[in-house]
Amino acid sequence: MAKRRQLRGFDLKQIYGFNSLIGVDEAGRGALAGPVVAAAVLVSQEFLEGRWAVGKSGRVNDSKQLTAEARAELWTEFEELTAAGQIRASHGTASVAEVETVNILGATKLAMRRALEGIHPPTAFERKEEPDLFSSVEEKQAFQPTVSCRVLIDGLPLRHFPYPHQGVVSGDARSLCIAMASIIAKVTRDRLMDELDNKYPGYGFAQHKGYGTEEHRDAILKLGRSAVHRDSFLRKLFAQPRDLEGQMILFD
Repeated sequence: MAKRRQLRGFDLKQIYGFNSLIGVDEAGRGALAGPVVAAAVLVSQEFLEGRWAVGKSGRVNDSKQLTAEARAELWTEFEELTAAGQIRASHGTASVAEVETVNILGATKLAMRRALEGIHPPTAFERKEEPDLFSSVEEKQAFQPTVSCRVLIDGLPLRHFPYPHQGVVSGDARSLCIAMASIIAKVTRDRLMDELDNKYPGYGFAQHKGYGTEEHRDAILKLGRSAVHRDSFLRKLFAQPRDLEGQMILFD
């Protein structure tokens, strides 16, 4: 629990000099099927010093380290915090077709951009020249300062990304707002995969959420690909070597 409290402490240091902090994370990047989902969560200094963050944020962690029940419970609390105006949250999705068109990194950036656009447009982060002494009254009144907000993205910094940001390696285990985003992204994607399980029965999407488990790989070999499988990922799967009886040698 003490380690989890460090997430809030990390964000308190990162928000210094800014009005707010946005954490961004994704789910589904390494899956064989289904979309990539990203989420963004905006927190303020007031929130980080408030009752919920001080008393309850110790339960927040990297979504992969939480049970489905714990994630669902926190999701409900995040909805209540959003409704109360204490945080802002958004998610974005990149489809399987986009994964195939712009590759998985490009699709991940698309999903992250869409999540961030639900909170602030990229133009809000553009640098603007402040009015000087010689500016007219109208120019001074029309001036809108840039958003005083720091964006933290889980992992390494992204190249050619429209939002100025800071990459935080293992951010979902270090930053509260990134960890909150990881939970929202994971729950959102899991629910989408549950829907796909009903639409494409037999693959077990509700169980493995599209990841390359042995059961999933066996189902692909038996049933063939579905419309929501990623061809570029499956080519790697089917390129794996086989034994003398023609059985695929699976590497974990």
